[in-house]
Amino acid sequence: MALTINHQTNDISNLTGVTTFNGVAVGGDNSPPTWYGSRGLIAGAGVDTDAIVYITIATPGNSTAFGNLTVGRAYGCALSNGTRGVFGPGSPAGGGTGDNTLDYVTIATPGNATDFGDAVTTGYGQTGLSNGITGVFAGSWISSRNQISYITIATTGNSTDFGDLSVGRSGAAGCGSASRGLIGGGTNYSGGAKSNVIDYITVATPGNATDFGDLTLARSALCSAGSGTRAVFAGGDTGSATNVIDYVTIDTAGNATDFGDCTIARYNRSAMSDMSRLVIAGGNSSTTIEYITIATPGNATDFGDLPANDFYGPAGCSGT
Repeated sequence: MALTINHQTNDISNLTGVTTFNGVAVGGDNSPPTWYGSRGLIAGAGVDTDAIVYITIATPGNSTAFGNLTVGRAYGCALSNGTRGVFGPGSPAGGGTGDNTLDYVTIATPGNATDFGDAVTTGYGQTGLSNGITGVFAGSWISSRNQISYITIATTGNSTDFGDLSVGRSGAAGCGSASRGLIGGGTNYSGGAKSNVIDYITVATPGNATDFGDLTLARSALCSAGSGTRAVFAGGDTGSATNVIDYVTIDTAGNATDFGDCTIARYNRSAMSDMSRLVIAGGNSSTTIEYITIATPGNATDFGDLPANDFYGPAGCSGT
């Protein structure tokens, strides 16, 4: 039977009888999951950097210039539907309370970002995730720390309230599958303690988050990406930088398991994947890019470098 895949639109032809794509169950419309891709984008860093750079996830090497955000900002978040990358609120030049900017790019076409709309939650320290259709933003450092909001990625406009986290926090890490989104770690709203909580939501159904389990180590300013079946959480701030990597199976609630170690201990990093390889980039005072093979627990390997060491607090996503 012939199988035809258009990598620009993620259309599939002649899929009768096919139930998985790269090991992940396809949706009821026989289309593959589309929150991943072969190109990784890394955007916004420092307190006023608007740079977007990109890498080819399967090919180690240094990043390449892509374009610029509409507003320079750090401690932001990003998500994608495989073709469009959307960047969420962050801390613009001068710091302060953060902004509510949403902007987007077409991942296959280097260039500057375009305005998408406004986020219902203002403030940096949010995290983003997607099921390829709906994009979700969760938490905040400034206000509404338990708020979850969402967008339809293919349709520009403002975000809409989704529900609440089980524990209000900022600096968490998000990762999505075709059906479920996970939000792990962060700094608790009450008392400022680091959190080990992992929440989950059904991305297609607005509502409050439910407890999933715990990370192996309580921390904030960590990053996450996955394969559609496995979610990996990397790095973070425990009070000092950590190199911990741990993981969970997205469809099976429970505590995280140790995966290995990053090559360096850093926080405020970004992560992206092509479903097979996960790349971790940036961080406090770091140009480092490194990678792991998601299916094989072990330590990270050097990938290449970002253009400058002010890539702390960048946002990352992937697409084709």
